[in-house]
Parts: sequence; C-alpha cells; structure tokens
Amino acid sequence: MPKKQKVLLIVGPTSSGKSTLAVELARKLNGEVVSADSRQVYRGLDIGTGKITKREMRGIQHHLLDVATPKKIFTAHDYLLSARRAIETIARRGKLPIVAGGTGFYVDALVGKVVLPNVPPNKKLRAQLEKKTSPELYALLKSADPRRAKTIDPYNGRRLIRALEIASTIGRSPKNAENALYDVLWIGIAPPKKELDKKIALRLSARIKQGMVAEAKRLHREGLSYKRMETLGLEYRSLARLLQKKISRSEFEKELLQSIRLYAKRQITYWKRNKNIQWFSSRKERALTKVVRAWQIH
Repeated sequence: MPKKQKVLLIVGPTSSGKSTLAVELARKLNGEVVSADSRQVYRGLDIGTGKITKREMRGIQHHLLDVATPKKIFTAHDYLLSARRAIETIARRGKLPIVAGGTGFYVDALVGKVVLPNVPPNKKLRAQLEKKTSPELYALLKSADPRRAKTIDPYNGRRLIRALEIASTIGRSPKNAENALYDVLWIGIAPPKKELDKKIALRLSARIKQGMVAEAKRLHREGLSYKRMETLGLEYRSLARLLQKKISRSEFEKELLQSIRLYAKRQITYWKRNKNIQWFSSRKERALTKVVRAWQIH
C-alpha cells in the first residue's frame, strides 16, 4: 500500500489563533497553508471575515483565499475540489499541507470524514425557500434532517437552503464516512471561555475600527445585494441590517458580538465530537512542534 499524503489540520473556534499558528508551523516545518473558511474564499470580504493579511502571512503561501466572487455561491463541493488540488500542488513541491480554518463541515469533507451528496440544484424549491427567514428555514431543517441541523449555522440562509434541498432529494444527510483520504494530524486550539470571549470582543472592536462598515458599503456599491450579504451570515448579516437602517449602530455591535460568541460555541461543540483532535488551550509553539515532528517521522 502506498503511503498516504500527510496533512496537518488546525481547527478550533473563531479568534482562537489558528491562522497565526498555521503560519508559525509552516515556517518551521516547510509548509503551505490551505484555508478552510467558507467566507474567506470570496474576494473583497476581508475585514468582515478577519482574513489574514499579506504581512501576517510572513511569506508563507496561502491557498483558497480570494478565489470566488461573493455574488455567486461557492459550494462545499467547489471547496472540496479546489482544496484537494491545492494539497496535491503543495505535496508535489515537497512541502507539508497545513489546513487551517473554522468551517468544520469543509474540513471533514476534505479528509473524507463526511460524504458530500451529489444533489443537483432544485431551482423551483430554492425560489420557494428564499422567501422564508433563517429561523423558518432552520425549523424546517430540524424536522427534515435533525442531524444536519445540529452542525449548521442557523442564521446562514444559503447553507440552510442547500441542506433542505439535499434533504428533499435523499432524505437525511449521509453519516460520517470515516474514509480517511490522507494521513492526518488533528490539532485543536481552544482557549478557556473567558479568554476566548475577550479575544472575540477585542478582535471585533479592531475590525470595526479598521473599516468593516465601509467595506460593506463598498461591496454593496459594487453590486453585492443586501439579500446576498445577509445570506453570507455573521458579520455581513448584521452589516446588511445596519446599512438598511433596520438596526442602530449600538444594536449592530451588540448583536454581532453575541452572534460571534454563539458561533464560537457551536464550533467548539462541533469539534469536540472528534476524538482524534489533540487540544491545546493556546498556541504552545514548542509543544505543538514536538507533536507534529513526531507525527511527521512516524
């Protein structure tokens, strides 16, 4: 049997330090980074998604950032194909692929833990579902596919519609496949709750000062509809509501902070079910490097 390609996976909640750790380890271990973020694939969604900057990359090649227009949906299947191509490219260069990000469903699909159903778009059903609010869509999904409802962002209309589309065609989503395509090492970063809450608040404040609202205004001027902006979830959902004057600036900041904290909680719940993840409470670089090097030579 030929050896499987080694892939290092860095997962955890938003604001935990995954991107910084990925760069540090890539510099030490001759690696390149593959982003696993469902919104950072879009061009122009920079401040709102907290996308890593060129300076923060410190010369490390990053893949799956800025590869799609936000006006069109970039599906999990699109991500799967693109990320696997990126891993092949990195491996051919003799480097270590390091997948880092918080979109759990993407990472699990990439390494073969879950199967992506090959269900074509149902335009008629989509048109009906697009008239409903996210809470209404989530209620429908809880009834149609309770297992998928537990792992999905209940405010992401785009993903809810896709999940309902799949449920209407094949019933409940496939169970975990556990068909590992790569030789993977799972590393999880999860600071204590109080520390993570503080990091989320500080990071959000910094991004607002950096020009998050101005970025959303520019995106809208360039043709991104408020409806589409809302389906992108989290920051862009609240930004769309703010720009349409549905909420005040103070309501925007309060709503968004609460939404991000709830999102982080869901991310941790999702990852804690994976017993293969080795968890660290912070970026303990020396200890992490030791674990990774032992896996590399195994």
